[in-house]
Amino acid sequence: MKKIARYIAALGIISALASATSFAEAEEASDAAPEGTEAAGGPDIRTLLFGHIGDSYQWHITRIGKTDIAIPLPVIVYSSTGWHCFLSSKLEEGPYEGLYCAEGGKYDGKIVERDSAGNEVRPFDISITKNVAGLMINALILVILILGCSRWYRKHDVLREAPTGLAAIIEPVVTFINEDVIRTSIPQEQSGKYAPYLLTVFFFILINNIMGIIPVFPGGANTTGNIAVTLVLALCTFVAVNFFANRHYWKDIFWPDVPWWLKVPVPLIPLTEVLGIFTKPFALMIRLFANIMAGHAVILSFVSIIFITVKLGPALNGTMTVLSVFFGIFMDCLELLVAFIQAYVFTMLSAVFIGLAHERGEDREEVNTLNAEE
Repeated sequence: MKKIARYIAALGIISALASATSFAEAEEASDAAPEGTEAAGGPDIRTLLFGHIGDSYQWHITRIGKTDIAIPLPVIVYSSTGWHCFLSSKLEEGPYEGLYCAEGGKYDGKIVERDSAGNEVRPFDISITKNVAGLMINALILVILILGCSRWYRKHDVLREAPTGLAAIIEPVVTFINEDVIRTSIPQEQSGKYAPYLLTVFFFILINNIMGIIPVFPGGANTTGNIAVTLVLALCTFVAVNFFANRHYWKDIFWPDVPWWLKVPVPLIPLTEVLGIFTKPFALMIRLFANIMAGHAVILSFVSIIFITVKLGPALNGTMTVLSVFFGIFMDCLELLVAFIQAYVFTMLSAVFIGLAHERGEDREEVNTLNAEE
């Protein structure tokens, strides 16, 4: 019970920190809004939500008074005048070396330049943005955790003593994913080959999900809630499935075991199977992206209630503040569960898709025989 109480207290602190950060950005948006606009005199919720969920060229920490505390990140672009490399803080005072951040339009928040006709165009941009920096930090955390775990195994005899410390936390998870997900989905002779990839994917997604919930640096980057990140993860599974599949997998796609009139003259089932090659990774991409982004948006929406109700009086605002903090803590707990579930679901579906790509024809015949006997 003491551990549970400490855990809930920690979540309450996290929620309070999230509220403070959100309030700083809401106040900033309100102060910057021109008179007569919807955001003037109150927080611009849309700017608040998309400011947290979106990417940026700096890592905003908080705001003290009218001073923003942020970590500038490297800007690396190739424009019409060549390569440019500088810190994003150079853009705060206006255009720098012909480059500036667009305000509004289709390039809103992106670094642009003007062409000879005066139109805004985007240069080739490989800057280290907030999400990129978050990916690097989370990847470093993953490497440190795994190397710390392997260090224990190098120094101890696992046949004589149980794992302790970091190894005691990671080993059950590795065993669970390997035994109950990978080995049950992929044929035994192939499971060992794909286990390193699937375990890496699981822990990478899990760490990014958890770090995204933490509102203070180095957490708070919406990495797995960015569709570009989930696209790359889905493409990795797409390559693992289709580039190393056996001939029975391709035979089932282009000439499946269905009545002939479903294959000729109109290849209805083959077309459906070919479409399935692309819909499977698409589903992986959208599932992870939508669930994580929605979770962040809901938490921020609950926090925003505090500032929306400020002008409605202290009684109503106080009541809504208590409810907002309560639901914020509840959503933090739920997001921790979702962080694990989404990493598990992505890994499980990837393992199932890989297993289907290595299914043997004789396995299908044995299953059909058993079904016929029953």
